[in-house]
Amino acid sequence: MKRKDIIEFEVGKMEFGGVSRSIYEGKRIKMKGGITGQKVRAVVKKSRSDSGEVKLLELLEPSEIETAPVCRHFRQCGGCSILSIPYEKQLEIKKDQILDLFDKAGIKDYEFLGIQGSPSQYAYRNKMEFTFGDEYKDGPLSLGMHKVGRFIDIVTVDDCRIIDEDFRKIMVGTRDYFEEKGLPYYRTFNHQGYLRHLVVRRGENTGEIMVNIVTSSQVDYRMEDYKDFLLSLGLESKLVGVLHTINDGLADAVRCDELRVLHGRDYFYEEVLGLRFKVSPFSFFQTNTKGAEVLYTIAREFAGDKGDGKVVFDLYSGTGTIGQLMAQTAKKVYGIELIEEAVVAANQNAGLNNLDNCEFIAGDVAKLVTSLPEKPDLIIVDPPRAGILGNGVKDIAEFGAGEIVYVSCNPKSLVENVVEFESRGYKLDKLKLMDMFPSGPHCESVALLSKLDVDKHIDVEIKLDELG
Repeated sequence: MKRKDIIEFEVGKMEFGGVSRSIYEGKRIKMKGGITGQKVRAVVKKSRSDSGEVKLLELLEPSEIETAPVCRHFRQCGGCSILSIPYEKQLEIKKDQILDLFDKAGIKDYEFLGIQGSPSQYAYRNKMEFTFGDEYKDGPLSLGMHKVGRFIDIVTVDDCRIIDEDFRKIMVGTRDYFEEKGLPYYRTFNHQGYLRHLVVRRGENTGEIMVNIVTSSQVDYRMEDYKDFLLSLGLESKLVGVLHTINDGLADAVRCDELRVLHGRDYFYEEVLGLRFKVSPFSFFQTNTKGAEVLYTIAREFAGDKGDGKVVFDLYSGTGTIGQLMAQTAKKVYGIELIEEAVVAANQNAGLNNLDNCEFIAGDVAKLVTSLPEKPDLIIVDPPRAGILGNGVKDIAEFGAGEIVYVSCNPKSLVENVVEFESRGYKLDKLKLMDMFPSGPHCESVALLSKLDVDKHIDVEIKLDELG
């Protein structure tokens, strides 16, 4: 097996995060994507004496476990890599993948409480970021998702199953509107063009929807006409905001040089477990609202009554959702979050919910966590995908809180952090998984870590020594 060889094989084990590992001519090969049992053709990217890395070129034969209905974009769009697998089987695969990570790290003797499925398997996304482009070179205007494995080509996903009819209507209508106007899309290779992204966000429990059209400044177009078009669509949700974001950055990402409000307001409201949240255009909010309610309920159950009348630290607090849920019974909640806009929103949301015992602070958790005025009785951490970095675990452990509730969007970094917490006097007590991303490769985890009674542990060791 040499680099650039074209090979055919059967896909072996699926690993967390959308990677598969197989055997070809006695070598272990790694590939992005793939479902166990598929027959595929791939090109060799790297080859070593005992292993290799390949890129999928073509599906030759589907797997026996692919029996679920799919949309017509499946295997074109890179969004739903396991849509063809029945949902109960998806949950089983994710559970096994994550438990395998804990087993390999030597983490044992904890209570595993299973995996909880999403309340909705379809139409669960409350946010979508669509890209303007074309489906093939010099083709008609497209607006949708990147084709799998392609940086440039865009497919209009008008049969997408993880968004609802309003999202599809806005996406397709927007594409048709701008195609008729003849406006050019932004080309990342030469940084020329106008239309860049369309971001649609919705409050699942409030029925409010916000549309943000993102362009460069290279064309002077009257976007008020586009706003009037959106208002005429007859959506089921209430269109509370139409925004126009100017972005002249070189990166293929949504950022804001200037924000213009074309209609309504630059935020919408969402409700989670009885609390109301103001969500701004660029602030983070869980993309599966009904799933988030289950996730936060698990976190609150893990905390038990340890937060009642006590001091709680909510680290990597985002817009403060978990902290505010805990504040309903806590004495005081301190939240730390790096993104300043999220902190402003968190403090506004605390005021909105009449919670005067919450204080959210902008800054790096690793730097600020040691400067807070009180010691915590309970710590809640909900870090980004990379997990707790630097001296974060050390600093958090040194507070000596009786329990830590860790909400994780990446079990790989969770496992690394749990290993370090256990080296610093904590023990993993409970683990429960929550699938927030049906038909995708990711899954949330909630872990409860308890501080070991070191003095008691030492006493036991001394008595054992005396006995023998």
